[in-house]
Amino acid sequence: MHLATLNILDLMISLWRRTIDCTKPDDRSTWTWAVLQRRDVWQEHGSAVTGALHYLPSSFDRPPCNIAEKLTSGYKAWEFLLYLYGLGPRLLYNILLDQYYTNYCKLVHGVCLMNQHRITHDNLRQAYLALTSFTQEFEMIYCQCLATRIHFVRPCIHSLVHLPHEVICLGPPICSLQWILERTIGNLGEEIKQHSNPFANLSQRGIRRVHANALMAMMPDLDLERTTKEALPRSSRDVGGGYVLLRPREEAPRALRDCETAALQDFLPTTLIGDQICVHRWVKLRIPTGQNCYSAWKEKEKPLEKRRTACNVKVSHLFLQARAHECAPVADLCHIRYLLMMKYE
Repeated sequence: MHLATLNILDLMISLWRRTIDCTKPDDRSTWTWAVLQRRDVWQEHGSAVTGALHYLPSSFDRPPCNIAEKLTSGYKAWEFLLYLYGLGPRLLYNILLDQYYTNYCKLVHGVCLMNQHRITHDNLRQAYLALTSFTQEFEMIYCQCLATRIHFVRPCIHSLVHLPHEVICLGPPICSLQWILERTIGNLGEEIKQHSNPFANLSQRGIRRVHANALMAMMPDLDLERTTKEALPRSSRDVGGGYVLLRPREEAPRALRDCETAALQDFLPTTLIGDQICVHRWVKLRIPTGQNCYSAWKEKEKPLEKRRTACNVKVSHLFLQARAHECAPVADLCHIRYLLMMKYE
């Protein structure tokens, strides 16, 4: 958590903004990587970060604020993570010089692999190569073998190389990072009822939580919260493969446009027969990851400043084709196909 977000970002931003210490005879004017040192460029960059809010999936709980205004006053670790590894590769493209941008992309690639919930051996190999290459290139292009720049190579740079090895011993970092501990502390703190002796009360709440988790691990049926989450919402429609259509839904079916009808008939030539095809529009589609993607039908009715676009998901038509070969109900296929067409038109 602190390594990938706070420590690494503090180093990279201080280099790009030219705020890191400079020891003579080194000269800041020779730093070709300091592309954000000008106030107007930095302010424009911060505005671009804020402008990305409306295009981030709603599953991202806390979108980053204007980094030019909030960098040293209340910027959260989650915002740092999303900025550096989510928005940064796009916002810094054609701003950083090629050698610095390529080096930065290696950092992003390696850390993103390490942040996965499931990490394969191939992922570990790729992450190790990316992070090792980033570390070596970092010293070459930033330090340039100058003793006056040795302070650029902070311990966090060296620690990145050890992340893949730690996965083999401890599992994915997401299981041992500070996120889990801080969230647990917050949840237990909310349960404190005996304010006269809060620490004793907190320890007892923790013991009770451990007992409950142990019981639910041995008897999963006792986990009512998980059972409730897995239950389908009212009036939803399960179309198989982990996809669920969610309300609200259009009251009366409407006819497709000619281009939509042609596309649907090309996709299901043996199932759809006839010139007139009518479908109901649905607002949301839950995908197997648990995220919801929204159709343009309702999203376009909201003003941009109140919209959180949730379309950054990868959709594959293999599921729909498999359903077609299984002679799935025509209505289900029409609903999904039309929902996707409305989404990306």
